[in-house]
Amino acid sequence: MIPFEFIVNGPPISAQAHNRRHYQGWIQQIRRTAEIYWPNGEPPSPQQHLKITVTYYFEDTSPDVDNIIKPFQDALVGLVYANDNQISDTRCKKRDINGEFKIKGLSPVLAEGFVRGNEFLHVKIEIDTNQGVFE
Repeated sequence: MIPFEFIVNGPPISAQAHNRRHYQGWIQQIRRTAEIYWPNGEPPSPQQHLKITVTYYFEDTSPDVDNIIKPFQDALVGLVYANDNQISDTRCKKRDINGEFKIKGLSPVLAEGFVRGNEFLHVKIEIDTNQGVFE
């Protein structure tokens, strides 16, 4: 069921974390949360060109954005897509949750994250319609 989006409570654990058990626990937390949002019984998407966008709405400090996205890609294998090589485009952003926002087309899922009032990560998987287009 693409497009697909969900939110997970932060803070994220970096792909560069030294405590591998802590890192694996983070991947499991992402997976369990995604399972709540993924339609029951829906198989992974067969679409070959997907893009993933992760936005971290943080309170105080944030890890580098390049270390945030990998756990999400790994956690969603077998649930949202069969293999993470189906991901042809990635984007990771971080935003201070205490900032002011103007959001066009606010989805109910993203609104849920803001209503909670704590730092969170918003994840969106979409079909990559720009596959083969160079920017």
